Amino acid sequence: MTETIVLRNRPRPTSLGTDMVTMIARCTRLTSRDLDALMMALMLPIMMMVLFVYLFGGAIQTGGDYVTYVSPGVLLLCTVWGAAQTGVGVANDMSTGIIDRFRSMDVSGAVLLGGHVTASVIKNIVSTVVVIAVALLIGFRPEASLLQWLAAGGILVTFILAMSWLSAVVGLLTKSTDAAASFAFIMMFLPYVSSAFVPINTLPGWLQGVAKHQPSTPIIESVRGFLLDRPVGNNPWIALTWSVGILVVSVTLAAVFFQKKTD
Repeated sequence: MTETIVLRNRPRPTSLGTDMVTMIARCTRLTSRDLDALMMALMLPIMMMVLFVYLFGGAIQTGGDYVTYVSPGVLLLCTVWGAAQTGVGVANDMSTGIIDRFRSMDVSGAVLLGGHVTASVIKNIVSTVVVIAVALLIGFRPEASLLQWLAAGGILVTFILAMSWLSAVVGLLTKSTDAAASFAFIMMFLPYVSSAFVPINTLPGWLQGVAKHQPSTPIIESVRGFLLDRPVGNNPWIALTWSVGILVVSVTLAAVFFQKKTD
C-alpha cells in the first residue's frame, strides 16, 4: 500500500511539535490498518487473563483468589508484548526507504522514532484498560484509592515508555520486520521469571535470585501493592530506577544507531 506523506511542501524551519503530532498520527493510522496486529493487541490481554485464571488458577496456591494475584502480572506481560511491537514498525520504516524520504524533508530522527514510541504507548494504555476490564469481569476487586491508581499507572507507563524505546533500538539494528518481531517473544519470557504468576519462594533456589533482581518483579509488586492497598516498601523506587535506566540507555543508543543508519 502506498503511503501518503503529509509533510511535503512545507517551508523550513519546521515546527518540531507539528512534525511530532504528524508522526504520531501516521503511526497510529498504520496500526489501525494492520487488523491482525490490532486484533492481537486487543485479544491477547483477554486470552492471557482467561488462560491463567481458569486453566492454571485452580492448581496454583497464592493465599487468596488467583485472579487477584495474577492480574498485575498479566498487565505487565501484555504491556511488554505491546511495547516490543514498536521495533517492527521501526524496522519496516528502515527497510522500505520511507526514512530517506522523511529525512529529505528535514524531519528529525527524534520525531520519527518518537512517533512510533508514542503510538505504542497509546496502544498499550488501551490494552491495559482492556486487561483491567476483563479482570474486573472475572472477579478482580482492587481496593486502591485514586492516588494509588495513578501511582500504579505511572509505573506501568514509565516501563512501557522504556521498553518501547528499547524495542525501537532493536528495530534499528535488525534487517527485517520478522527479526524485530522475535524480540517480542524474547521479552515476553521476562515476566515469567518473576512474581507475576507464582510467589517467588515457590521457584527453585537458583531461580529465586534471578526473579528478585530483574525489573519485572519490583514493577509487579508495586502495581499489586497499590491496587490492593498493601505495603509496597521500596519497590516503586526500584521499579522507577530500572525503567528510567533502560529509558536513558535506549534513547541514547537509538540516537546513535539512527544517525549511523541514515548518514
